[in-house]
Amino acid sequence: MPPPIPSSMPSVPNSDPSPLGRPPQPSAGRAAALAPQTAPVVQRGTVSLPPAHTALICVALPGLAISTQQGQLTGHGLEGFYRSGRRLLSRCRLRVAGREPLAIQAWMVAPDQARFVAVLSLSADGGPDPDVLVERMRYADGTERITLRSAADRPLRLPVEVALGTDLAELGAVAAGRAGPDLRPSVHDSGMRWSCATGDSVVTADPPPSDALASAGLLRWEFELPPGGTRSVELKVRPAGAGAGAGAGAGAGAVRAVARGAASPLAPARAVSDDPRVEALLRTSIEDLQALLLRDPAQPSDTYLAAGAPWRCCLAPAEALAAARMTLPLGTRLAAGTLRTLARTQLVGAWPRSGLIPGPRRQAGAQLPPSWTGQEATLLFPVVLAEARRWGLSEPETEELLPAAEHCLQWLRTAVGDGTYLADPHPGGPWRCETQAHAHRAALLGADLLDAYGRGGGVELRQWAGKMRTAFREDFWIEDRGGGRPAAARLPDGRLVPHLGSGGVHLLDTGLLGAGTPAPGLLDTVQTEQLARLFGGPAMDSGWGLRSLGVKETGYNPFGHRSGSVRVHETGLAVAGLAAAGFEKEAGSLLLGVLAAAETFGHRLPEMYAGERRTEGGYPVPHPTACRPAATAAAAGVLLLTTLAGIRPDAPARTVTLRPVRGAPLGEIGLTGLRVAGAPFSVRVSRLGLAMVEEAADGLQLGA
Repeated sequence: MPPPIPSSMPSVPNSDPSPLGRPPQPSAGRAAALAPQTAPVVQRGTVSLPPAHTALICVALPGLAISTQQGQLTGHGLEGFYRSGRRLLSRCRLRVAGREPLAIQAWMVAPDQARFVAVLSLSADGGPDPDVLVERMRYADGTERITLRSAADRPLRLPVEVALGTDLAELGAVAAGRAGPDLRPSVHDSGMRWSCATGDSVVTADPPPSDALASAGLLRWEFELPPGGTRSVELKVRPAGAGAGAGAGAGAGAVRAVARGAASPLAPARAVSDDPRVEALLRTSIEDLQALLLRDPAQPSDTYLAAGAPWRCCLAPAEALAAARMTLPLGTRLAAGTLRTLARTQLVGAWPRSGLIPGPRRQAGAQLPPSWTGQEATLLFPVVLAEARRWGLSEPETEELLPAAEHCLQWLRTAVGDGTYLADPHPGGPWRCETQAHAHRAALLGADLLDAYGRGGGVELRQWAGKMRTAFREDFWIEDRGGGRPAAARLPDGRLVPHLGSGGVHLLDTGLLGAGTPAPGLLDTVQTEQLARLFGGPAMDSGWGLRSLGVKETGYNPFGHRSGSVRVHETGLAVAGLAAAGFEKEAGSLLLGVLAAAETFGHRLPEMYAGERRTEGGYPVPHPTACRPAATAAAAGVLLLTTLAGIRPDAPARTVTLRPVRGAPLGEIGLTGLRVAGAPFSVRVSRLGLAMVEEAADGLQLGA
């Protein structure tokens, strides 16, 4: 066996490469070694992102409202109302009777709404009881409703003023500390207006203010409150010239979020269980997914998921496909919209990259250079299409997308050539373990798809996948006294990158074929059992979920994006893969860990959190710059719960197979409002681990 390499590698440029040829391939033999190839060392600058873990982030894309627990928008950090990545309002400071109310409580009412409660004491005797309760409801669509409620036993005359301001900065500039100074406002209609070369924004007030001072950005009112009386002011923030919208908290200029229309692509599924956390996790996960929905400007009927808020409120192809795949139990419409959107971005032409779906680089930790998410997205495309068909995607929609899937598979065969493995596209790039898992799954499910529609190429893809499977079990396995482990990567000279990380979960995620049969994996039975043991051990299972790098590995950092944090997406894949392979103890431990973490995060799972060991009475440690909500984390919440029922549909054959987790780690669980074969589907798993279908499409048969 070639010697493992040290757990570090030089970095590579963080740019989109344009490879014109294929890197050399290692042979199938374990002892093969090629001339060393070294990736160039490039010094890359970093931007220190402001912390977001304590912020209240209201999301209904393209709108965001980011606040601190105090409720006042001061212009510091990320605070403000955003629309399509631009900060329309950065300051909104309320004063009542010349003073700022005392903030006492703040919480998220819904993914797009936050409520702030403050009090004010006006008594001359200085008693302890507040005289005025101040409530602020803040919405992602740009609405703020301020309500004053008197608790005094006498009439109150209250001067109220709101100081407004903005820099109209892009979110990226705000994050990098380059937002710039506030712009000079002008009085506009019943509020204020700001303009610059790249945009403008307007704030209107209802009722109109009694006075407006442009030089200070100040709106003023005089309110009289009888005992127990209330008065309200509603502010609406919008780009100048925006049309009217609708929805909760919406008004003039509000843009309707995708999920607020009548045609959300996600079924409103519900869960009931002996464990009360189950219902909250599924409900919140679906709400977060709806908040992250965007429309493709080229075809507004097609929707997809943005990667996450606040940093990545845009299309990230690999994450969008991964999230759409995990939410197939909620219907196939999101997958179809995502696939159509990405098919329009696919490269075409007679050159080596034809068929590729472009994507950015992604950091891979200290052990490996950044990975290229375009490869991952291209390999996920035929997988998502094939599995969406199993869940009930219509034949016309599948056939419409089939040419794009064929182009992805042709790109795969071109990139591999006569070799065995798929390498990174840059010169000297490694053969990553997870890339081979993606490619192997794409070949098998892609071949299944091609055969179903009488297209050629399926035989060749299966032959290549079989060749890779045989070679991989030798080339990528490191024997040691602990029973061995899969290598994270193999270099062109034959050396192995030995670190144990969560990239190995993709070896368990083999994909679904017909009749509820999982596709074969790259590991044999003994190797799969050993990987399950490693994932269930204390080096990888933090007690809150699966670490992205084992604690004993060089470079471990509990906060590292890919070098020690718990990434919810990968933990979800691990739970599903382990359960499908029969390792229910390990799957149950990871599931319970994430469920406990979700409870501390209000069931709104972030994309990642620290991989610190769980202790008695402890809590998971937030990552200060994690997206929350995040598409893959919310989708993983759906995957984690539907895994318990083991739903394996085959809509073309009109069958569904159930392989529930027999240990029933959460007790009895019922899932209603799912979608299989285009119709509602409900299933219940008893405390004994027995599954029963309670609702299904007409003619759908239970598979063996």
